Amino acid sequence: MSSVLRGRRRARSRVASPGFKCAMSDPSPLNYDGPAIDQRILVVDDDLGLLRLVELTLSRAGYEVLTALSGEEALDLIQRRGLPHLAIVDILMPGMDGFEFCRAVHEFCDLPIILLSAVDAKATVVEGIREHAEDYITKPFHPRELVARVERVLRRIGDFSYTLQPLIDVDERLVVDFPGRRVIADGEPVDLTPTETKLLCVLMRDDGRVVSTDYLLRRVWPLADVYEDSLRVHVYRLRQKIEADPSEPRYIVTERGLGYRFVGPR
Repeated sequence: MSSVLRGRRRARSRVASPGFKCAMSDPSPLNYDGPAIDQRILVVDDDLGLLRLVELTLSRAGYEVLTALSGEEALDLIQRRGLPHLAIVDILMPGMDGFEFCRAVHEFCDLPIILLSAVDAKATVVEGIREHAEDYITKPFHPRELVARVERVLRRIGDFSYTLQPLIDVDERLVVDFPGRRVIADGEPVDLTPTETKLLCVLMRDDGRVVSTDYLLRRVWPLADVYEDSLRVHVYRLRQKIEADPSEPRYIVTERGLGYRFVGPR
């Protein structure tokens, strides 16, 4: 944890927060005319008042919203309900703070995260964006700003092609358990490493589309200098675990000179 967080971490009462620039008595900024969006967002904040305001804002924008009052509760929710498309996470929470939650969830998936915090110290903002998240919003903020940033991140990252349940059925022989870091292939559970799990997550998110080598390297190893040869090794090992015949891959197809493509049900 950064020294900024250690110095500023504190317990907060779970009451309405001034984190929004508008009040609940003025509902007009929370009304949206856009179409409903079949995407799930997890909001994690120990301030119950702010949590409810964010939930209302995103629900009115057409999103399915799950809420948790702590990082531990959020991880448990993912275990029970499956992955969200995006998470909005406070940093200063008792117990598991926002950065610790990001590290924990990125052990088993490539979940896009927007950090939400009253901490505006430059070092914390830089650490948050560089190491953990797609975006960083400081409190107070306007609801329309929040929705706009959520839309921008989801457009950039892309949608998940599968129903995000705790166990994702790819087809009759392959089931993926991202929180459990494993697959069930032909009825047999097979453990995955964190890298293999994250790699599979990125590929499955773009099911049917070619994912470039450069994009995979950036998403799976955002802070490390990893090269294409290492990616090939991890793809090879992942194929050994999920393919019926790794020499003739059915799920992870190589697109020469471009990258890889995950192929779901035909």
